[in-house]
Order: sequence, then C-alpha cells, then structure tokens
Amino acid sequence: MSIEVATRLQYIRKRRGLSQRELAKRAGVTNGTISLIEQNRVSPSVGSLKKLLECIPMSLAEFFTFEVEVARSVVSRRADTPNLGNESIEFYLAGSSVKDRNMGILREVYQPLSDTGPEMLEHEGHEGGVVVNGQIELTVDGTTWLLDPGDSYYFESRLPHRFRNPSAEYLCEIVSANSPPTL
Repeated sequence: MSIEVATRLQYIRKRRGLSQRELAKRAGVTNGTISLIEQNRVSPSVGSLKKLLECIPMSLAEFFTFEVEVARSVVSRRADTPNLGNESIEFYLAGSSVKDRNMGILREVYQPLSDTGPEMLEHEGHEGGVVVNGQIELTVDGTTWLLDPGDSYYFESRLPHRFRNPSAEYLCEIVSANSPPTL
C-alpha cells in the first residue's frame, strides 16, 4: 500500500469528524485495524478500502482524486489512540500516527492479576515509568519491587524484567517511556 492511501484515509476520516473508533464501528472492524492502515502498516484490499469508504461515505474515485492538505499532528486524542495490547494489559501509544519515532511513550493499563507473562522480557534500550494508579510488581534482573502511585522506575531493557498487577480488585495504570521504541 502506498503512503498516499494511509494519509488520505486519515485525512478524510478527520475531515468528516470521525474517530478511528467510530469508523471501525461503522465498518465492523477493530479500531486497531484502522490505526494500522493509517500508519501504513497494513494494506487494505480494494474491497476492504471500498467498504471503509462506504461508511464515510465516499467513492473510490473521490478518495483518490481529492486534494490532501498535509498537516503535522502534534496531539493524539484518546478516542483516536488504539489499544496495542489485549484485554488484560492495554498499551496506548502517544503519537500513534507518528511513523519514525525515536522513543515510545505509553499509557499502560493492567487489569487485576494481569502480568506480562511467565517469561522475562529482554530487549535493547532503556525504559522508565511512573505508577499513576494502583500498584505494580516490577521484577528486574532477579529483584522484585512493589511500586505505589507516584513511584517510578528506570532500567536497561536488556536486563530480564516483567510487570505484574498483584491486586485482585484494582487496575494499575502506568505512564512509561522507552528508547528505542518497542511498540
């Protein structure tokens, strides 16, 4: 798919006042699918693109012939930010439409008793964050800490690590950053 399709879809969706979530709902797809198309990570078939455009409404001919005014987006609205995680751990990437990023900034939401899995995570770079709500159990290189709201962390991501919400009742919310970005 060309960047032109990604740019055009995002442009026309916003011009019509539709969030990614609303367009996805109308088309019967996930808002993550819309996000991936607009980030030029997924190529919709002609049939899929036509189905999306019917929800706007717009024909394929109109879609490929209108003039696009390119503007650089600075703000990502909550409704336009897709969940890049799953039902137990939600990851919302700040500036999700930015293609060549040097860092990742995430709002992470851990459901009660959720964790990043039994295997320790290891990757290049550095990461840090602040607990906003709830508690998180952080294990890095064999040492475990329980962090409360306002507590923060920072470590080299190559060290084995994992996150776990120990509460059976409450969500845990973290704002984190990593460089280079892993999502």
